[in-house]
Amino acid sequence: MLKSKIAFLFVLAVSATAFGQIKKKDVLLSIDGEPVSVQEFKRVYKKNLDLVQDESQKTVEGYLELFIDYKLKTTEARAQGLDETQNYSREFRKYQEQLSRNYIYEDKVTSDLAREAYERGQEEINANHILVRTAFDDLPQDTLKAYKKITEVREKALAGEPFDELAKQYSEEPNASETAGHLGWFGVFTMVYPFETAAYETPVGGVSDIIRTEFGYHILKVNDRREKVSQIMVSHIMISDKNGDASFDPKERAEEIYTMLKQGESFENLAKQFSDDKNSAIKGGKLRPFGRGDLRSEEFENAAYGLNEPGEISKPVKSEFGWHIIRFEQEIPEPTFEEELAKLERQVRDGNRHKVVTQAVNQKIKDKYGFKLHNGYLDFFNEFVTDSVLRRKWKYNDQEPKLETKLFTIGDKTLKYRDLAEYMSVRQKRMRGVNKKTAALTSMYDEFETMELKNYFRNRLEEENEEYAAVISEYRDGLLIFDLMEENIWNKAKKDSVGLEDFYERNKDNYRHGKQLVATIATATDKQSASRIAKMLQSGNTVGQIKETINSNGTINAVFSEGVFEKGDRELPSATIFEEGVSEIYEQNGSFIVVNVKKILPAGFNPLDKVRGKVMSDYQMELEQKFMEDLRSKHTVEINNKALKRVKKELDS
Repeated sequence: MLKSKIAFLFVLAVSATAFGQIKKKDVLLSIDGEPVSVQEFKRVYKKNLDLVQDESQKTVEGYLELFIDYKLKTTEARAQGLDETQNYSREFRKYQEQLSRNYIYEDKVTSDLAREAYERGQEEINANHILVRTAFDDLPQDTLKAYKKITEVREKALAGEPFDELAKQYSEEPNASETAGHLGWFGVFTMVYPFETAAYETPVGGVSDIIRTEFGYHILKVNDRREKVSQIMVSHIMISDKNGDASFDPKERAEEIYTMLKQGESFENLAKQFSDDKNSAIKGGKLRPFGRGDLRSEEFENAAYGLNEPGEISKPVKSEFGWHIIRFEQEIPEPTFEEELAKLERQVRDGNRHKVVTQAVNQKIKDKYGFKLHNGYLDFFNEFVTDSVLRRKWKYNDQEPKLETKLFTIGDKTLKYRDLAEYMSVRQKRMRGVNKKTAALTSMYDEFETMELKNYFRNRLEEENEEYAAVISEYRDGLLIFDLMEENIWNKAKKDSVGLEDFYERNKDNYRHGKQLVATIATATDKQSASRIAKMLQSGNTVGQIKETINSNGTINAVFSEGVFEKGDRELPSATIFEEGVSEIYEQNGSFIVVNVKKILPAGFNPLDKVRGKVMSDYQMELEQKFMEDLRSKHTVEINNKALKRVKKELDS
């Protein structure tokens, strides 16, 4: 109870402060006494007006109702404490990190590295290397010993001794005595960045300078270079083997379609008619351009790259997705840097180049605000932190007086040893693959310093940059509204099976279906075959008997589908007449189709299980409408009519 009173008084104090900061004439409205500025409304109105579908809501007064609902939701979200959850904090920090890149210089450094990667990516390198192992936290004498060894090996290589033999004799890479350090062909982003840099900067036949990575010291010899393989474009027809359809065998269907293609049938028409890849089927089977490794399906890529001439078609190929028939379309010219930029920047951020970005960004922040590291922290923590940190079980003595010692200062903020100790006690639980204490301490300090530098920059940025403050505020509110709706509407609807069934019964008329057919659909390649099929169906022949007659001597003249169909289904011709018996011959997508209607099912109500998704969506809309009515009753909204009049005059004119 005491906490609730203190919180209530705090809200009153904040509200009073906020009113003091915003002049009365600049307040458009208030919710529970909390002011909302004219400036915020105008910014949101101008930004979102084009997204409003209802013309009546495009006026200031019409949009104001939407805006009030928006602010009521954020108010209620905070009232429910959703801004204090771990999920909210985690998601908000991720967006804050992403948005601040535009202001924190990170994107400029990232873009430069992306440009470098693009230029390197035009070539692939073939090389051997020699490794002498040493870790960054090894004792100085051990590091020096490793450096001397790699220096001596490099001198031998420069003097002309065979690199393969040197690798077999001296390299500490596993199996080097057998592989001679051969790396084969590799390209950009496949090796750690310092190693990649050395590879691309060393001429063919040359031996690199000594390279330092987390694995140790390396030298490499570049054996050859070649241009990167271009992307290609193909079309395909896919027959899925995962849809559980027992009416035909996927492999057999793929072979039937392949035979039809060899007989001259249109690839595009067959893709539209039969391909289970819905996204490409409507485009006649065409896929977007791709390169080696892009599709993560080696079987498909090998088959596609095995085709050479435009129009060349593969035999049915099995992949993890089903059976494919692939047609080669064209080789794609190398994309421009601008076309590849987004992908390259993502790879820079996700790969080991991020260390280069981090170092550059940290230095810029230090230069902007001023930074001072107080010496001696590593000596203290080497003694203060026990080896239990490597088992993620270290507990620190928070009464240690030296924890109040200054660690570093950024701008007007000072961090102490205590701050780093608290960070380490939490961070150790997620630490993996570190088996030396000094390495663990150094790594955690670097992370802590980076985190605090960026946090300081972001916090100052929201105060210093109006544009950034507006965008981050909108996202903060949007995230809160998402969590509010998930908690109060979406999850509630999913869990409330009784309420969902009641809603379905009350609105059953909205979920009717039209007449349905229990039918066999025969799709033939020519009208003559379709006519023969129609006669055989009329004579009472089974599908098996018809297939045996029509598709004889290895020729596929027709394919068959059986089941329950209704108007709009892909397999059913749009002109189908709903009458029992064998239909006339319909022509569609270059095929000739006969429908044998065995039974007509009357129009009726779709059962809840069949239309659950639509019912769920409608039920959520009803819950949201009731929820908003409750919010309007729960919270007090007051509008400054003088300010509204000024806004209307400005924006509605």
